[in-house]
Amino acid sequence: MLRAALIDMYNGESNRGIPMLRSMLSRYANVLRFDHFDVRAKNEVPDLSYDIYLFSGGPGDPLLNDGPWFERFFNLIENLWRHNCRTAEDRQKKHCFFICHSFQMACHHFGLGAVQLRYKMSFGTYPVHRTHWGKVEPFFEGLPDPFYIADFRRYQVVKPTPERFEQMGAHILCLEKLRPHLHYERALMAVRFSPEMIGTQFHPEADPAGLLSYFMEPERKKSIVDEHGAARYDRMIRDLANPMKIQRTYDTVIPNFIENAVEQLSLMPA
Repeated sequence: MLRAALIDMYNGESNRGIPMLRSMLSRYANVLRFDHFDVRAKNEVPDLSYDIYLFSGGPGDPLLNDGPWFERFFNLIENLWRHNCRTAEDRQKKHCFFICHSFQMACHHFGLGAVQLRYKMSFGTYPVHRTHWGKVEPFFEGLPDPFYIADFRRYQVVKPTPERFEQMGAHILCLEKLRPHLHYERALMAVRFSPEMIGTQFHPEADPAGLLSYFMEPERKKSIVDEHGAARYDRMIRDLANPMKIQRTYDTVIPNFIENAVEQLSLMPA
């Protein structure tokens, strides 16, 4: 039986991300079991005994050192990387997926770009565009180009460092939507750090049905409309209800990651 670590970066705040990730992992109960680690609120950081590491999104400044968990978290990323570098056996490698907040921290740790406050919070559903490497990324197989994502962030990764990408063998998979009328640099939206490590700025765990119910609650709707406007709210609701948009991303990215990890670890049932 494989073991997965669900790494919770929400710092005790109410969220939809962890329930969604729990639900996705539970689908594979026949081949893996998972443990939940509340990193920021309880200083819980897993060791290297797990096979699969799923790092969640979370609120706040990704570079704010506000507790003893901070250094331990970066040590975990480094130790996972070093373990994979010195391990030849595919069955012994560690498979990692970083989401949003964790993605920003991983990009910072590896020196792949600058993490900075976004000019305005991104909140809603948007298209993202694949790079050359994104067009051949197996975890995106079956998705159109561009494909639609759920994106909720105040921070972003920009100014990629080409020499560091080359040193690591890492690749940018997706970039933020085109905005020719604005003079802002496009953020990195997905990176493959290595054959076993990948991350997305967006939320591939976003369950459209769950989010529709969540965002249509009257108080939550009013809060979103007040902060982001009715047009953005209405577009997000339409995209969540469209089976060809967020649903396809939800059905594709993380399931492909988990199934690939299980297969590589040679425990996929016949």
